[in-house]
Amino acid sequence: MTTLVQPTTVASARRSPRQWGVHIALLIFVVLSLAPYVFMLITSLKTNQQYNESFWAIALPFHWENFGTAWVQIQPYLIASVAVAAASVIGIVAVSLLAGFVFARFTFRGRGLLYTLIAALLMVPSIASLIPLFLMMRDFNLLNTMAVLIIPQIAGGAVLGTILMRAYIEGIPQTIFEAAQIDGAGPFRVFRSIMLPLSLPVIGTVSLVTVQAVWNDFFWPLLTVTDNSLKTVSVGLLFFQGQSATAFGPMFAGYFLASIPLLILFVFFSRYFLAGVQGGLPGSH
Repeated sequence: MTTLVQPTTVASARRSPRQWGVHIALLIFVVLSLAPYVFMLITSLKTNQQYNESFWAIALPFHWENFGTAWVQIQPYLIASVAVAAASVIGIVAVSLLAGFVFARFTFRGRGLLYTLIAALLMVPSIASLIPLFLMMRDFNLLNTMAVLIIPQIAGGAVLGTILMRAYIEGIPQTIFEAAQIDGAGPFRVFRSIMLPLSLPVIGTVSLVTVQAVWNDFFWPLLTVTDNSLKTVSVGLLFFQGQSATAFGPMFAGYFLASIPLLILFVFFSRYFLAGVQGGLPGSH
């Protein structure tokens, strides 16, 4: 008997080598991406002697006390970063969500020009506004305060946040808003009861981007803050590195602890992050 081969089977067989190539390339990319993280974790459990004798290999016994030493040193910096990140996320989400809703669902004179001017701010390099922003903060007596770290984050993050919010809200069917208006819901009720719950994915996206920006911001906190209790983790790790230059275990343990909050946030909220980037609700694709 002659066996008929289904077209889908033939197509799958033809795609198989390409799929294997893609999988191998992705596996190599993942290994290369995680290698520094694994090296950091292994080194954080070593003494200086173990570090010198076995640079790449795992050395026993593990010295978990390095994490206790590192935690005592970087705890104030982590607390400051969490405070700045939380305040920045609340401010950016509030401003950009309201602005995105207005630009997406309301028509008024000059809307296109105003949105173009906001989008044009993305093309302005941050270094160009560094000196004017510093002078402004100095004139307002905000240097060496928590506000000097939060206000620029909100002002800068609201630009990208508004663009993402508007693009996402425009993808929500207009019939949902029209049905609510027919039922007597006003703009505030539509915003609170309909638009806000449906915008959770893009809110998660903006929040993750904001937290990452706060965590990685280095030059501005270094320039504007001298109080040790106000230094964020990126600046604090620099001073911690100077203090632990001869103790590699605690130094790498500090780096590892500083990276954990971002890792946890992305693991738990990556679903909403990807949904916000794709422009849909989680599970709708």
